[in-house]
Amino acid sequence: MKFKFWGVRGSIPSPGPRTVRYGGNTTCIEVRGDDGTLVVLDAGTGIYALAQDLMRRRAQDGAPVVANIFITHSHWDHIHGLPFFTPLFVKGSRVCLHGAHDHVTGQGIEHVMGVQLQNSYFPVSEEHMDAVIDYRTLDVGVPHAVGDVVVHNVVMHHPVTNLGYRVECNGRAVFFTGDHEPFFNPQAPGSAEHAAAQLEIERREQEIERAMEGVDALIADCSYTREEYPAKQGWGHGTFDAAIALALKVGARSLYCTHHEPTRSDDELEAVFAQALARWHDRLDGLVVKLAYEGLEVTL
Repeated sequence: MKFKFWGVRGSIPSPGPRTVRYGGNTTCIEVRGDDGTLVVLDAGTGIYALAQDLMRRRAQDGAPVVANIFITHSHWDHIHGLPFFTPLFVKGSRVCLHGAHDHVTGQGIEHVMGVQLQNSYFPVSEEHMDAVIDYRTLDVGVPHAVGDVVVHNVVMHHPVTNLGYRVECNGRAVFFTGDHEPFFNPQAPGSAEHAAAQLEIERREQEIERAMEGVDALIADCSYTREEYPAKQGWGHGTFDAAIALALKVGARSLYCTHHEPTRSDDELEAVFAQALARWHDRLDGLVVKLAYEGLEVTL
């Protein structure tokens, strides 16, 4: 199994000279099973470059594109490249969109595409797309097999339902958090509400940690530094320090930091990353920690 980053920025695309080394596209990760099964994690603007690569491969080998896209959640930076996924317009392609039930609208994952393709926002309707398009609204905690890949899911901590995905293939595993914030208890200490909330936090933390346990690679939301985080609490994003601590706790072999803060230049990103690593350098216990960048490909 292998995976490749096509988009690593968070919140909004940030192209330009300040982000050329790590990339300015928003979240998209290509995962390949040993039999070639294609799993795409999120459909930020990075999915457009992935689509162009898939079309080049199609031109070379003549094989139709078969893509399984797993959406962590419906915030714009994780879906706004979806209508520009070129195989949707190519006859013979098969695209299946997977994701969570939307408790606000009461609808399944097809609602994501339906909203984006409204005429007010996009000029081409689904009826004019030539690919076979399927939708699968996932049951929380229930694994789903595609080819030789099995995808597990768990609900992370974010203002909307965000599914973290564990992708397994022949004994190897990668986990992607999507957007995830460390849990905090908003209730007054000492109150009955605080105690009840703490029990629920511990239950959910254990559930997430079980889903991540022993992965070869953990890909985690590391938007903020520990100094920035207090002003951002409740926004639904993590820190470098929290991700490193979590990776060590679940026994991950490697950690890839992603969802980079869009206002941060590449130089600034490397600086805050180096500061975080310096705090943990004598406690990593063999954990490999890297900054994700567009084009980084990892074989497990």
